[in-house]
Formats: sequence, structure tokens, C-alpha cells
Amino acid sequence: MSKKFFNFSAMAIGLLLSAPILAEMPAKQAIYLDADQPLQKRVEDLLARMTIKEKVGQLNIPLILPAATWERMKGEVPDRSRAPSTFKEREKFVEGTFTNEIGPGSGVFLINSELPVSAGEQAKYFNGLQAIALKKTRLGIPLLNETSGTHGATLPGATVFPEGLAIGSTWNVDLVKDIYAAAAREARAVGVHQLDTLVIEPNRDPRLGRNAEGYGEDPYLLSRIAESIVGGVQGDGVAADDKAIAVLSHYPGQSQPASGMERGAMQISERALREVFLPPWVAGIRKAGALGVMATYPEIDGIPVHSSEKILTTILRDELGFKGLVMSEGDGFATLLYEGIVATQKEAGALALDAGVDVNITYEPAYLQPLIDNVQEGRVSGKLLDRAVRRVLEQKFRLGLFDHPYVDSHRAAQVVNSSTHKDLALRSAREGIVLLKNDKNLLPLDRNLKSIAVIGRNANDPGNQLGDYVVSPVTQAIVTVLDGIKKKLAPGAKIDFARGADITGTDRGGFQEAIHLAQEADIAVVVVGEQSDLFNAAARKTDRLTVGETADVANLDLTGVQEDLVKAVIETGTPTVVVLINGRPLSTRWISENVPAIVEAWFPGERGGDAVADVLFGDYNPSGRLPITIPRHVGQLPVYYNYQPSKAYWMKQGGYVDMPSTPLYEFGYGLSYTTFEYGNLRITPRETHSSGNVQVDVDIRNTGVREGIETPQLYIRDVIGSVSTPVKQLRGFQKLALQPGETRTASFTLTPDDLALLNRDMHWVVEPGAFEVMLGASSEDIRLRGTLLVKE
Repeated sequence: MSKKFFNFSAMAIGLLLSAPILAEMPAKQAIYLDADQPLQKRVEDLLARMTIKEKVGQLNIPLILPAATWERMKGEVPDRSRAPSTFKEREKFVEGTFTNEIGPGSGVFLINSELPVSAGEQAKYFNGLQAIALKKTRLGIPLLNETSGTHGATLPGATVFPEGLAIGSTWNVDLVKDIYAAAAREARAVGVHQLDTLVIEPNRDPRLGRNAEGYGEDPYLLSRIAESIVGGVQGDGVAADDKAIAVLSHYPGQSQPASGMERGAMQISERALREVFLPPWVAGIRKAGALGVMATYPEIDGIPVHSSEKILTTILRDELGFKGLVMSEGDGFATLLYEGIVATQKEAGALALDAGVDVNITYEPAYLQPLIDNVQEGRVSGKLLDRAVRRVLEQKFRLGLFDHPYVDSHRAAQVVNSSTHKDLALRSAREGIVLLKNDKNLLPLDRNLKSIAVIGRNANDPGNQLGDYVVSPVTQAIVTVLDGIKKKLAPGAKIDFARGADITGTDRGGFQEAIHLAQEADIAVVVVGEQSDLFNAAARKTDRLTVGETADVANLDLTGVQEDLVKAVIETGTPTVVVLINGRPLSTRWISENVPAIVEAWFPGERGGDAVADVLFGDYNPSGRLPITIPRHVGQLPVYYNYQPSKAYWMKQGGYVDMPSTPLYEFGYGLSYTTFEYGNLRITPRETHSSGNVQVDVDIRNTGVREGIETPQLYIRDVIGSVSTPVKQLRGFQKLALQPGETRTASFTLTPDDLALLNRDMHWVVEPGAFEVMLGASSEDIRLRGTLLVKE
């Protein structure tokens, strides 16, 4: 711990000891301090006491990065005020003395911000900031602190769970809930109250690097995941000391941008918005009650979302019933400038406030002095300002921060990266691994192998294994694939490692060593894929990110000479397994045709190496299923499974001239070390009315010799409708653990919402007619079909 931080901590602890906490103050000083008063009455009392500077201060929860990071980014971001970055500047921001433009800040948004390493010291740090807010400001408004929670709280030492498609590949909503409950528990333990970058939007274009943060392509699957995330993070009440606010991102979507590029326009219709992109938000907000949303970068239908009243108020609040905070994206107000909507941040702030953006997270001028000027000059209504401030205060009262602002540093040390959470990270990584190919049952490997060659940069690169949004430095042990394999073989076995090649570049200097090791080994395991680790990129100056935020691609093939490395190993004749460590679907055509066994591990997190080794050696029977379609070639995009009948028609006519029109691996696909048989499909009743529910049952039998988990998937097709509907749509899934020879029944309920379509008048209705009901092991491997008739 630096001397600078120690001095700050000592000062903060002195403040804590020298004054009673807020809950012990006389309750009748002010209504807003009285815990017995109704929330809304407390909010209005406090709002009435605030000056305009204090109000605008409450609209700022700036993303705090080290000064060097801001300097690197300065040329990339137009018209950004310099945000507080040093420890002293953060204290001043909280106190309201960092600038004379605004009053005390509302909270801090910390990512990779040189926090102390230990969880206990982090808790003391946040307690110190709270003490400043409570004791050194006029009104004593507590801080609302935030960090990203993409796959664990982005804090030093916090558990790093698998990311994005690895979580989606589990198809396990209970596990998803557990993951995000753990992330919330760790965040709240140290004094962080909101977890953002919870990316529930459907992943519709894998060229966008940031889509690595998302969980899959299908709106139904994403809806179930959204409900689980909110349930895990927020629980039954966010005032609990192990819960936080779930900030769902990026509303209403950014995952199908023009050209697959960051911040590109979402060129989608109103129908696509409502059929594809909004369902997860309906589930996460209307059904599960999420209290946070981050506005997206792109413009939709010519209007940047940060200035869209339709998106941020009419749909979000009026239709979905959202009650929480709308956060800006990082430099989100700048989107109005580069899209040519306004010329200044002052104008951007006026439009954004009116549209419904409540909080500024990157200290853009839009919500600083220019906003005060807008109000004082009559360009912005004081009621609009009060509306946003009221929402911020409501959030703080919901969290119980006025009554219980501090955290227990001893508890924080026990909670963060606990053994229970590490075990959960391992379980999550195991369930997220997808076995793509296993010719002649090469896997699982024999523990009695005499020698094994482990090849490839990603076999022993902890950073690339963790993915995007991971704090630097990572202080806990990370188990790489090489580490995991070393634990599996019998004593005396020979395990050799060769880097072979980097993720990017053309250097083949390591090929010869890799070839030699493969020639001498019984088995070769080649680990290839992508390179992420956004916040560690500065320390790896010779490397380029190939996936993650800011890392878009025009080509989905393996980068650099990695495929040539695999070819060189295959040419040795040694049986070879390829393990993929990556954040997006990769078009590995040659590997899929020529390598006998392929394991998709995605970004498997801190215990990923153990999980991969467990699958390779059969200690875990792989159960992951693809939550996204893997294309043969980028030219097939868009390639999601729920396409329109017109595409199906043309595929039957021959499709592309130069390659098959089918994907490399379809949505829902995944192999097991055992086999399953489907039978006895029951649809009850087979005829129903538009308001009725229908029960669908199917028997699944394990016909192999090993215990395994099957995930039967229920799809439907509206045979004849007033508008074109997809060739199939997921409407249910269930994970069943089965012993050899065991049969279990998977049961699903089709509701009117599952059968509804958006008609020509843009109303959701259930139209009479026939529906095809399909049960299968993937979107293409349909085992059973039946018909449901909906009557007038």
C-alpha cells in the first residue's frame, strides 16, 4: 500500500472515529434524516434544501481512471473536462472543492483506479470517502458508488467469473443468478452500490468487439438471463448488505451496429427493435424490476439514444415502468456532437436531460457548468433538473445509504474472492465449455498418457483467459490451461509447453519448437484464440487487442499465424486437440474439418484452466450449448438461427456459390461424452384459444455409459401469419442430469406471450392457426415435431 493511500486512510478513519454515524443523529434535525419517514417525503425535503450547484453535483458519478489513462485517451474524446483521478482529487470531488462549477459529487465510478489490493483496505477507502461526503459537506448526502460487473465486480481481488458467451453457454439460469449474486455480494461488501455493464442485449454481429460482453444471440434466452441477473444482483431488496443495483446495458442495444463497428448506427426497424432487442429489457425491467440502465451509444432511426425521449422516457419509463436511474455511456453526450445533432456540450446536456439521461459518468461538460447555465438562462426547466436529481436521491434512499452508509472492512475481507466464490467460478467455467467436435472419441484423454505437448500463447496467458473488464493488477491466482493439465497426469508423465506463436503478427520463430514437442508427445493440445484484457493493454505495449471494447474486426478467422501453427502440429501426425480461448465466434473452417477434437472454452475466468482440464480428462462431462451461431465465414453475417422464411427459401435453392450457406456450428449445439434419445412428445391440449396455456412434455433418455447433462430445447414456428415470422423461435429449455439408462421428462409451458406476434398494426396478438412445435438438441438437430392449433 502506498504512503499516499495510507495517509488518506488514516485521515478517513479519523473522521469516522471523531463523529457519530448518520443513523445515530437526532432524527428530528431534518425530515430527510428521519428513517421513520416515508421515502418520498425524505426525498422531497432534501431536494427543497439543495442549491442548483448541489443538484448538478448529484448528477455526476464520474468514471475514475489513473491520470495516465486520461492522458492516453485525451485525443480520442472531444470536449472532455479533466475528471478527478488522483486520491486527493477524488476527496475534493466528494467534498465539492475539486471545481467551483458544481457542488459535492454524487459518487465515484471506479475501474482500474489504483485501489488498495486487499478487500479490507478497499472497504476502508470507500468508508473514508463516505465520511467526507457525510461530515464535510453542507447536507451530508451519502455517495452512490459504482463499478462494472460484467463477469464479477471490477475491483482488485474480486472473483473473475467466465465472461459473456461462456456464461450464456451454460444455459443455466440458476447458475447465472448465483454468479451475479456473488458479484453483488463482493461489491457491496467493500462499499460499491451499483454494478453496470450487465449486457443483456442480443449479440447479433460478432464483428463488434464489445459483443464479447454479451451472453448470446436469442431474445428469449437473453430474457431469461436478464431476469436471473437482476434477481441475483438486487434480490428481494437493494438495502440488504449483500445486494446492489443492476445496471442493465446498453439500452436498448448496440450489438448490431453498421459495419459491426463500435458506436455504429443501429439500422433497425421499429419491428426489429420490439421483436428482437426489447424483450430482454421487458424481462429485466418490467418483470424483474431492474433499477439501473445505461443508455447506448448508437443512433436509432437517426436519433442518438442519449437524446431520444422516445427511447429513454416513452418506452423505458411509460411502457416498461422503469423506476431507476438512467446512466450515460462513457462520453455518451459526445455522440450528439459527432452525429451532427448539436455543436456544443451545453446543447447536448439540454437535450439529454429532457430525453431522460439522469447521471453523467465521464465528467463531460454537458452536466457541469453548462447545465447550470442552461437552467439559469431558462433554456432548461428547473423541473427537469429536479426530476433527475429526485431519481438519484430515490436510489440512495432505496439502498439505505442515509441510514447505513458504511461497510464492515472485516466482513469485506471474508467475502471477496471467498472459497465459495472460487468454487462457483470453477463450476461456471465447466458448464460454459462447449465440446464442438470429438471424432473417434479422442476425448476424454487418458490420465496415463506418458507425454503431452501443450502449445499456444493462450495455454499459459492468464490475461487473455480472463477477458474484458478485468481490473489490473489481478492479485489472485489464475489457473491457466497449462496449469490445469499439469494437475491431471500421473507422476512421471512428461508435460512440455511451447508458445508457438503470438495471437497477432507473422512471427513463426516458435513453430519449430512446437513441432518438435508435438512429434515427441502422445497427444498435442493446441490453445489458440483471441486477446482481450482491455485495462491491462497499456502494460502490454507490444500487443493488440483482438476482441473486447474498442476491438472490432472485419474478419472472424483466427488472427496472426495461429491457424498455420495448428496445421504444423497436425502434420506431425500426433493426435491433436484444439482448445479455443476467445470472446466471439470464430470461423475456424480448416480446424473444424481437420482437427479431430475441438473444445470451445470462451473466456473461462480465473479457474478456467481447471475447468478445461476437467473436460479434457473426463472429470466433467461437457454440457455447454452454443448461445450463438458460429459462421463459416464473415460474409454469411447476419447468421443468427431465427432468420426469416425468405432466407430459408433461398438456402433450399442452393444458397451461396462459393460455400455452404449453413453455419459451421448452429445455435444450441454442443456434444457430450454420452448420448441422449428423445421420445414421447405430448402437447396438452393440442387445440387451445388465444388466451390459453399449453403443456409440452418430452422424455429424454441417457443411452450412453456415462452420466451426462442434456439440454432439450423447445422451438415453435407460426405456420401462417399476417406478417412474416422466423423459421423457428426458442420458447423453452431445461437442463437434465441423467445417469446411464435413466429417463426423465422435460416439461415446458407455452403461454400466450410465447405464441404472440407483432401484427401489421404493431400490436402483440395471438393469431388463430397452426403452430409447429419442435423439440431438439439444437436449433438444427430437431428430434421431435408436433402441431398445436389455436382456434378463434
